Amino acid sequence: MSVFKEIGNIRYEGKDSKNPLAFKHYNPDEVVLGKRMEEYLRFACAYWHTFTAEGSDPFGAGTAIRPWKGSGLDLAKARVEASFEFYEKLGIPFFCFHDRDIAPEGATLRETNKNLDVIVGMMKDYMKTSKVKLLWNTANMFTNPRFVHGAATTSNAEVFAYAAAQVKKGLETGLELGSENYVFWGGREGYESLLNTNMKLELDNLARFFHMAIAYADEIGYKGQFLIEPKPKEPSKHQYDFDAATTIAFLKTYGLDDRFKLNIEANHATLAGHTFEHELHVSRINGMLGSIDANQGDTLLGWDTDEFPTDLYSVTLAMYEIVQNGGIGSGGVNFDAKVRRQSFEADDLFFAHIAGMDTFARGLKVAAKLVEDKVLENVLDDRYESFRSGIGLDIVSGKADFKSLEAYIIDKGEIANKSGRLEQIRATLNDYIF
Repeated sequence: MSVFKEIGNIRYEGKDSKNPLAFKHYNPDEVVLGKRMEEYLRFACAYWHTFTAEGSDPFGAGTAIRPWKGSGLDLAKARVEASFEFYEKLGIPFFCFHDRDIAPEGATLRETNKNLDVIVGMMKDYMKTSKVKLLWNTANMFTNPRFVHGAATTSNAEVFAYAAAQVKKGLETGLELGSENYVFWGGREGYESLLNTNMKLELDNLARFFHMAIAYADEIGYKGQFLIEPKPKEPSKHQYDFDAATTIAFLKTYGLDDRFKLNIEANHATLAGHTFEHELHVSRINGMLGSIDANQGDTLLGWDTDEFPTDLYSVTLAMYEIVQNGGIGSGGVNFDAKVRRQSFEADDLFFAHIAGMDTFARGLKVAAKLVEDKVLENVLDDRYESFRSGIGLDIVSGKADFKSLEAYIIDKGEIANKSGRLEQIRATLNDYIF
């Protein structure tokens, strides 16, 4: 039974189309830099924001009007039916979920797992006749009060055990549904105050937890890429995966960097005081860029607003990093984004995803043109020219030392620098975008 019966399949109609239920820039079959657009973008729908969220905020009840009804497992089943219709009509190739998004908790973990089995079985049946795949799944270890002190970084060993059992089930779920990645988002993996926190123990336990996950994945034959999603705060005041650099340092310290990559979210980047492209760049140059959560924050607000991405400037620079990375591998472009509370009709779910998909498609095409014309490569080549010959070449090739550098510079006069020409570069970028 159709729940979106007034909406047909969303098609590409080109930039001159006035149809709000059509793509203006996203054409999955268009070839960009030798790949189909769909291969570069690998769009995914976030189950929690799209099918579970009710449009509530700290000051008001939910406003969302949704065609799926019921409670408990009946509501969970109705959401599955609606979700696969949505994926098919939108033409989105992937979806993502937390375990507690798709099935309700029971009185015990055993009962919770039974509920999960029902819904996973239902999803598996739908996937037999659908092209949609599971980009990644993860465990919600932050909503239930048991995680008040954290999950893998808790002060309570029984909570640690519960979290381990929950991720064990998550890996089994990922294997059953063929997820291409498994994400760890440490919503409660952090602390409020050092006055009551053993940080060394908590970090050591977090690493132990990840090593256990690797061992169990190997035991059951789960081949998905492990991803960590950095975030500096919310809900914890100080989260251990503050940003890309902090997370990479943690992974290298504990010998986990060969099995993990990063899932970078735009809004988390800005909360950490960075740009989206900065976090992508740090991940890329360290060989750790695994996937992205596509959204944007509001610069006037200091929290995670999870808006659908429509900032073409930011998205273009993000796609430039992905193009330079050679694509996103087994990762994807997951819309970890929610419609605004005043956008409460079911049709708004389509309008929002279309806007995000078109923005990323347009950003990809601009980024590809920048790469083809070597715009930024030429800027960098010119700016760092001094390191390609003479004393600069000696420095980067390892021939120079303090004594040889002193001998070279000691009798030199004034050093001449080149202008960075940043304003000119930004104007050029604007020309390509518009």
